[in-house]
Amino acid sequence: MSGLLFQAFVYLCAAVIAVPIAKRFGLGSVLGYLIAGIVLGPLIGLVGAETQSIQQFAEFGVVMMLFLVGLELEPRQLWAMRQRLLGVGGAQVAGTAAVVMAAAMLAGIGWTVALALGLVASASSTAIVLQTLGEKGLLKSDGGRASFAVLLFQDISVIPMLALLPLLALPALRGQAGGDAAHAAPSLVAGLPGWETGAITILAVAAVVVGGHYLTRPLFRFIASAELREVFTAAALLLVVGIALLMTLVGLSPALGTFLAGVVLANSEYRHELESDVEPFKGLLLGLFFITVGAGMNFGLLLAHLPLILGLTLALIVAKALVLAIVGRLFRLRGPDLWLFALGLAQAGEFAFVLLSFTVQNAVIPAAMAPMLLLVVALSMLLTPLLFILFDRVVLPRLTRGRTRPADTIDAPAPVIIAGIGRFGQIINRMLRSNGYETVVLDLSAEMVDSMATFGIKAFFGDATRPDLLDAAGLRTARMLVLAIDDPERVLAIARHVRQMRPDLHIVARAHDRHHVYELFQAGCNDIIREVFDSSVRAGRSALEALGHHPYEAEKIAQTFVKGDRQTLRKLAGVWNPAIPSSSNPAYIAAAREARREEEAMMAGARSATRDGVNRAWMPPGARDSAED
Repeated sequence: MSGLLFQAFVYLCAAVIAVPIAKRFGLGSVLGYLIAGIVLGPLIGLVGAETQSIQQFAEFGVVMMLFLVGLELEPRQLWAMRQRLLGVGGAQVAGTAAVVMAAAMLAGIGWTVALALGLVASASSTAIVLQTLGEKGLLKSDGGRASFAVLLFQDISVIPMLALLPLLALPALRGQAGGDAAHAAPSLVAGLPGWETGAITILAVAAVVVGGHYLTRPLFRFIASAELREVFTAAALLLVVGIALLMTLVGLSPALGTFLAGVVLANSEYRHELESDVEPFKGLLLGLFFITVGAGMNFGLLLAHLPLILGLTLALIVAKALVLAIVGRLFRLRGPDLWLFALGLAQAGEFAFVLLSFTVQNAVIPAAMAPMLLLVVALSMLLTPLLFILFDRVVLPRLTRGRTRPADTIDAPAPVIIAGIGRFGQIINRMLRSNGYETVVLDLSAEMVDSMATFGIKAFFGDATRPDLLDAAGLRTARMLVLAIDDPERVLAIARHVRQMRPDLHIVARAHDRHHVYELFQAGCNDIIREVFDSSVRAGRSALEALGHHPYEAEKIAQTFVKGDRQTLRKLAGVWNPAIPSSSNPAYIAAAREARREEEAMMAGARSATRDGVNRAWMPPGARDSAED
């Protein structure tokens, strides 16, 4: 027991220390876990052979992750992406397997072993790529969607791979694979004829789909009636573990089974509860999985064959990146999306560990080859976060710089300068120009400037942080500057510069959040508008009306709330210190509590005044118009 507690303490301690440090340096959580494992195992030797058994347990994190991915996909959505799934995913798997197989055969390896190596190398790391894309907010980009389609196809393709690989077994290697029978996992299909195995497999998949659709709802409804959160959590884990066990018993991938269950439950009313219950276990197990990958690296073998192993790793990454680039171009990925797609998926995946073990057990590849291949897989995974850093810091800036055009020449200064012509700035520009005010609009997006030109709206391409462009726009004689840029740091930099140049200029600024408001107050802005504040107030007013308040009451309450919030902001801006977190600033906390009490008193007074008022017949113009319509 003490040994188990020590191991748990070591792994948790490594994760808690290494991951925040890695994220602080922009390396990502996955690289933090891998580095922690390398430090624990090969470098200081705190963990050893037990990582193999722990890794088998930690691989369940991948199973849970695919269950959560399935919960995010409705069956209709999965059907809608079938072309991308089969086209991009199928082309990548077939292309990578063919290239690796050809390279292996050129090196003198038999075609059966070469094909097995190609299939093993074709998969990428679902855990690393999805987690990294999610952390960087790139899953919704074209490159992110294409990457997801490929990863999903790769996970599904593991099933036919597991069926095909035993057919490639070499009689000469069966002696090396011996001894597995005594420790073989229980199976429902072992020794059965092919048609019976197929029938049982189909029945198992059907049981997951039908059971997930018809049986889970009454089951979870019954469990929810107990009103015990821990029982529902246990039921969620039971569902995932049970499906994974069933898939294992029929020789299928447990990850695929849980993914199918997630897709079936995507429309369930218990979907969000299942997500919240499984998510913490998934995160911990994935972290443990990557720690064991790092800890299990054989540095003795690595150092003994360093040039060969590094060469194989780099060759694998380059080969997969080239195949991905060709596939991406065929499916119309361009620019940053193509580079993200090619670099992000250029590693081997976590299923490679499973497939390599499976090939050795089934006498497909020599057992002596497996340790070196495991190192190649682990190193390629270890290098993946570095490939994302290469994309962020080298590739993306160069692509962006290559597309940047010179700033436009501003030929007509105006009394109002608007920086930013996105959704926020467009409305301001339309209101001012429709009332006879001339404006000069600057925006750093060439696409946005050109798009506005097609609709007859004149804007100039240029960076409003450049003093010369502001001068050309008429800063020295302007009456007003409107900062409508969706970039808090740039808005703050422009405001500080302009306030130094023109202390008398009226500045209207777009703020991202409350802390940004404080910074803009200190920078000297006159009017500061939070992006979603006014729309949120309008939504609150509509909610009050829907709950039975008269439109007059709802409007007065909204006006009182806005007035109180503005007073609160100015008070808190005076005590806010950017060097101290708000939750650790005693003066800020005291002022916030006092402002909250004043706001509650003000709102209570407003409710009382509207109840006793004589203007209840008043209707806001919009409400009156809609009522008349």
